[in-house]
Amino acid sequence: MGQAGSEDVSDPQIIESFDGTPIAVHREGSGRPVLLLHGLFSSAWMNWINFGHAQALADAGFEAIMPDLRAHGESGKPQDPAAYPRDVLVRDVLALVDALQLEDYDLVGFSLGARTAASSVIAGLEPRRLALCGMGLTGLSGWVRRADFFIDAIDRFETVRPGDPAYYSVQFMKQMKVDRVAARLLLQSVGDVEPGALEAITMRTAAICGLKDNDNGSARDLAMALPDGRYRAIPGDHMGSVTKPDLGQALVGFLSD
Repeated sequence: MGQAGSEDVSDPQIIESFDGTPIAVHREGSGRPVLLLHGLFSSAWMNWINFGHAQALADAGFEAIMPDLRAHGESGKPQDPAAYPRDVLVRDVLALVDALQLEDYDLVGFSLGARTAASSVIAGLEPRRLALCGMGLTGLSGWVRRADFFIDAIDRFETVRPGDPAYYSVQFMKQMKVDRVAARLLLQSVGDVEPGALEAITMRTAAICGLKDNDNGSARDLAMALPDGRYRAIPGDHMGSVTKPDLGQALVGFLSD
């Protein structure tokens, strides 16, 4: 997702999840809490801080609360398969909301973070508003197929060359110094979201997606499948849309409306 600048941010708060795994939580701003979940192989800093989205939210009167997901960033990266039960990221998010005592808040996710956010609401979270970024309808219902692509990239990590469909994923993993053992276990823990389960997402929800982003299917179809969904297009493809200020502006506009 672009080039990393200098990671000049304050030390994160460390919260133990349901199984004791440490989850690093970064914060920026003060005001209405917004819990932001980053994408696969990324981090809170890369997804939300580096390109100014957290600052845009802070300037608009929000507090950006940004965990590094399990096996990412400064959070724990256990290599024991027992640390990755089915939908472990959802269990982490539920534990974070409880530990942070969040009651009146908004929830935002990008790509894998969007899938996690949607599943967390289906599991019982009740944010005021929900924003699913870089995600389409088939990205939720067909996530296992998407995960298989990344597992293959991990398995062929040392032999992937330019021109291979997995090349850019491998380069991003290298840039982010991804723990491939932990990441592979995490990918195997992620399950699909059945289309009928979307009926549980009753709050106002925005499907925010790059105009050239088809990685996870149609965001417009996702918005139409939600009880109170709306589609918002921003410039860019899946990786590029995160690097542009339009993402932060779209989030501010939706959460402030």
